Amino acid sequence: MPVPTPQEKLAEVLAAPPGMRRLEALMRVLRGPGGCPWDHEQTHQSLSQYLIEEAWELVDAIASGDDASLKEELGDVLLQVVFHAQIARERGAFDLDDIAEAETRKMIERHPHVFADVAAETPDDVRDQWEARKRASKEPQSLAHGVPRAMPALTRALTISQRAASLGFDWVDLQEMLPKLDEEVQELREAIAAGDSAGIHEEIGDLLFAVVNAARLAGVDPEQALRDTTDKFVRRFDLMERPTEPRSASEDARQAWDRAYEQAHTLERAQRLDENR
Repeated sequence: MPVPTPQEKLAEVLAAPPGMRRLEALMRVLRGPGGCPWDHEQTHQSLSQYLIEEAWELVDAIASGDDASLKEELGDVLLQVVFHAQIARERGAFDLDDIAEAETRKMIERHPHVFADVAAETPDDVRDQWEARKRASKEPQSLAHGVPRAMPALTRALTISQRAASLGFDWVDLQEMLPKLDEEVQELREAIAAGDSAGIHEEIGDLLFAVVNAARLAGVDPEQALRDTTDKFVRRFDLMERPTEPRSASEDARQAWDRAYEQAHTLERAQRLDENR
């Protein structure tokens, strides 16, 4: 079979209807005769890292509030789906339409409060009903079933704690939960005092898990909260006038850094006030 010319390959792509069908055609050409050598050698496994990277770039675009970036990054994530669908199609497993149809059916089943006579007034009602349906339709499974270990740790902890709460294993409210934070901090202090490295590791994990639960009860996404705080620290650090030496004989290097950070904090607050005027 002769390899198509560049003009023929481009014509094949452009002949497809604009939108999803054209993107599908593009991927078929890239993976077909005379296509891209890099695209040819990709597998589901080799593409995994790129899907993760594209997903995080999409998260950044969402946070930026820039629609042009959002559209671009959504397209990059969509391309990953089309890429996997084409590889599966070549294996005779499934194609993009199969993916879309399966997802449509799954979403209809997951929304009986929309497509059937089931009442659900709040997001919590929807979540609880979904967990109840899963428990009724399947054999008992681990609380972590279907929650990838590779998921960001804070998000995984939040998902698992939400599942436990839906089963009734929870605090009444945030106020009842807060003493747990004090308890975990005290246990961390004791592990540090004992010089117990394994204990310190464990207690820091316990404290982080408790913080995730506090965030859940407060209605805060812990992953987003930590992302925002990290960004805030970076902004302040970048505003700092880097101390090259202590200001005086009585000031050590750490105090010089602390002073520079507080000055940056003050400058940041002043900048925010100016922006809000």
